[in-house]
Amino acid sequence: MRQTFFKILCFFFFAYSGAQNFDISGTVQDNTGFPIAGVNVLVKSTTKGAVTDFDGNFTITDVKKGSTLTFSYIGYVTKEIVVTNSTKLSIQLEEDLAKLDEIVVIGYGTQTKKEITGAVSVVGAETIDALKPTRIEQALQGQVAGVNITTQSGTPGGGSTISIRGVSTNGDSRPLILVDGNVIEDLSVINPNDIESMNILKDATAGIYGVRAANGVILITTKTGRKQMPLTVEYNAYGGFQQTTRKIPVLNATEYALLANEASVAGGGALLYTDVSSLGAGTDWQDQVFKNAFIMNHNILFKGGGKKSSYSYSGSFLTQDGIVGGADSNFTRFTNNASYNLDFFENFKFTSGLTLMRTNKNNLPENSNASVLFNALNMAPTFSIIDENGNYTKAEGLGAEVINPLAQIDDTYDRGKVLKLSGNAGLSYNFLDHFTAQSNIQFNYAEVSSHVFNPIANFGSGKVFNVDRSSVFEGLNYFRDYTFDAFVKYENKINDIHNINVLLGTSVFKTTGEFTGATGYDIINNSYENANLDQASDIENINRFTGRNAIFDSRLLSYFTRLQYDYKGKYLLSAVVRRDGSTKFGPNNRFGIFPSASVGWVASDEEFLKDSNVFNLLKLRASYGILGNDRIGDYRYISLLSRGSNYYFNNIETIGTASGGIANPEIKWEKQKTLDIGLDMRLLNNKIDITTDYFKRRTEDLLVAPEVSGLLGVGGSPFVNGGVVENTGLEFAIGYSDRFSDDFKFSIRYNVTYIKNEVISVNTNTGVLIGGSFGIGQPAPSRMEAGFPIGYFYGYQTAGVFQNQAEIDASAVGDIAPQPGDLKFVDQNLDGVINLDDKVDIGNPLPDATMGLNLSLDYKNFDFAAYAFASVGNDIVRNYENNNILTNSTIYRLNRWSGEGSTNSSPRVTGGATSNTLFSDYYVEDGSFIRLQNVQLGYTFSDKVLESLKISKLRLYVSGSNLLTLTKYTGFDPTASSGAPLGGGIDQGFYPSAKTFLLGLNVKF
Repeated sequence: MRQTFFKILCFFFFAYSGAQNFDISGTVQDNTGFPIAGVNVLVKSTTKGAVTDFDGNFTITDVKKGSTLTFSYIGYVTKEIVVTNSTKLSIQLEEDLAKLDEIVVIGYGTQTKKEITGAVSVVGAETIDALKPTRIEQALQGQVAGVNITTQSGTPGGGSTISIRGVSTNGDSRPLILVDGNVIEDLSVINPNDIESMNILKDATAGIYGVRAANGVILITTKTGRKQMPLTVEYNAYGGFQQTTRKIPVLNATEYALLANEASVAGGGALLYTDVSSLGAGTDWQDQVFKNAFIMNHNILFKGGGKKSSYSYSGSFLTQDGIVGGADSNFTRFTNNASYNLDFFENFKFTSGLTLMRTNKNNLPENSNASVLFNALNMAPTFSIIDENGNYTKAEGLGAEVINPLAQIDDTYDRGKVLKLSGNAGLSYNFLDHFTAQSNIQFNYAEVSSHVFNPIANFGSGKVFNVDRSSVFEGLNYFRDYTFDAFVKYENKINDIHNINVLLGTSVFKTTGEFTGATGYDIINNSYENANLDQASDIENINRFTGRNAIFDSRLLSYFTRLQYDYKGKYLLSAVVRRDGSTKFGPNNRFGIFPSASVGWVASDEEFLKDSNVFNLLKLRASYGILGNDRIGDYRYISLLSRGSNYYFNNIETIGTASGGIANPEIKWEKQKTLDIGLDMRLLNNKIDITTDYFKRRTEDLLVAPEVSGLLGVGGSPFVNGGVVENTGLEFAIGYSDRFSDDFKFSIRYNVTYIKNEVISVNTNTGVLIGGSFGIGQPAPSRMEAGFPIGYFYGYQTAGVFQNQAEIDASAVGDIAPQPGDLKFVDQNLDGVINLDDKVDIGNPLPDATMGLNLSLDYKNFDFAAYAFASVGNDIVRNYENNNILTNSTIYRLNRWSGEGSTNSSPRVTGGATSNTLFSDYYVEDGSFIRLQNVQLGYTFSDKVLESLKISKLRLYVSGSNLLTLTKYTGFDPTASSGAPLGGGIDQGFYPSAKTFLLGLNVKF
């Protein structure tokens, strides 16, 4: 009986015990719902576990209730789950951002962030997704310390100028841009949705890329599939509208008429408007040209992979109307991007990529005194849009340059198209355990076509834009380049303490271009439908004088080696030597040798900090190197003959040949000597991230083209090595991020860059180089001169306004005798005369500091992000006003001098001759600004909703860009600049950046 009872008791005991053990299965996904293969699932404190399969599934048998399961995978936060009664689990792992950014793409390879000894910044896909830029440059502004973006135009498809750590040359200062290893000159060919990450190399460590890296390097990696990844489809779309960030307040018809009368009388004329009270507000021409413009973007991405391969394809379509002219300045872009990677064997791999892009752009005149906005600002408000005959009103009496802007839009037929094909292919072979041989070839091919029709047009008496004979221009330019790289790498870790990486390689680059086109006249019926060369007469080829198409051809040949070494991961060394040869220079100076080196110390790995609760990373680093620059025209070291010099013999035109520009066989490489000292810190469990850098970049043997005497009778100035420019600066970036709970995540980042730019010397006959333009017939306002920032503004300094004749009699004056109410110029040399010798530094187009502030937070299914950017200390020249007394003016002219004591800042209005229009600090304004660049609010639907929709992710969002700009500048946009080192910062009616409102969605299947 006792034995029976004991057996029954044991049966219930084991039955009860077995009931507390489970077979656990489930799926592990990332935060987008994508399954993760290879996740380690372990029963804590045991050896029992499993690894997720291709679809993220796992099964573990006989797991006791109350056990803890640990889920771990590289790049994700480890997660623990207590086993309860559930036998089917759905686990979602969060990305560990502190680990994800460890792998950074550098020249011809990758490194962990901890190992990097140079100044490198990273912008991830999440930042680009939040900003929703139409061009990639917009995702860099304010995100990276030391990188400044100058918008050349707010027009759809308009380009930007990127400068890394300031302007260091008077020539081409663009950085080198590589997309998946492929050299790209124009970022418009890349769809921002395709980007996985952007890495910016800012110091001498960029020297591995040689001559083209003198101004820094931007490395872009696009999204692609992974091996053993099921087909994933992502669809992203947004649509919305744009509007101008501001209108310039101008005079209404009544105010305009009063000032026009005053100016006429002051110049000795009669009243122009006898019944001012009847005019009212008149026509607001800015209201007529500015539009609420439509924008829409669609993007679809396919990616996946098999056991030995991975692939991706993305297609996108963007259409964007302009805020000036609406559909008359539409821009469309079609982009196709594909990649395919294959492991032939475990040690033999193939990679490839292909991008096909096409853009179409309707162009309107902009950023000049011939632009639509220039005319909208200066057109008289007393004119109606349409005259009594139903035609556009002619701008009679407003001078030769101002016309009806709506007539200008209607009569502008300027279409441009770009077709570009870019590709790359590479092979890599691992051998002898530690060696890898790799070769890559990249190419770009582009066709840029233009079609411009100029119909017969009459905009008013004496207008420079009148067309008496219709014409059409058709142009087609070709651009081709290729780069071939081949290198061998040796990588080895000896005794787990010596990590060695040696690279030895060569690179070949060739770029060519061809320019073709022709103009035909007398278009049938003066209509756009007939505007082609087949229906034109008197066709003139643009190369009719040369007998062949205009071409360019330049090449580079380089050899390079790099040593990377670290001891115990704490003491880091990287050294690069590169020998570059360029066809831009003569045989004696063709090759240059450019070395660079960097060191680092990971102090946080030392014993005295290894167990610190404060420092997760503390690294000191320093770099120094010399980089070369060859960005000048081809073959300037030899004398060339130029055709197109026409002569007349017996009244018959004969095409001749003459000497071209002056040759200089001694020109050589422009050199940049770059020093960087940096500190990287991560604190308090990686919640705080701090990076600071001091840098000094000195550009020597500057390639400049000085003015030469016209007595030489040549076609152009020679290039000489004639200057030194120095940039000294400090970068500081700090960020804080934390997950306070499963529902709430927060991060904030701030960066600031201070740069002092100074020209050390300009070795020309005059010691000065000039550029830019102001007014009509005035000297160039922008200069490069020792002791000043590059491109500083050179003009007259004012000391207020003459209040009476006594002040005039007691002051120095110029050729034009001033009257009370005119600007008073400072006699700088005290010689009693105002002339060119009295011009001084009156402004600097370069900012003293730039900064960015980025904020993001997630709460449950909601996400929020905001980005701001500021520029401090830069000046802008106001050059969008016509000084004819009958053109319109800004309302600031209401504060003009109207009698003694009325004002001491703004001159009188007059139709007579005056020196008030000479370039002076009266036209220079503070261009500092703070801009709220982007605000976005999104909502991601829950898994329960997604299951019913059969999709893995669905997110809706609203966003606004350029919502608020705080500035003292009175023009359209404080970012106005051509981006040129000489002549930048001059506003001639700048096309403003648009304020944009979007509604979008992200879907993943």
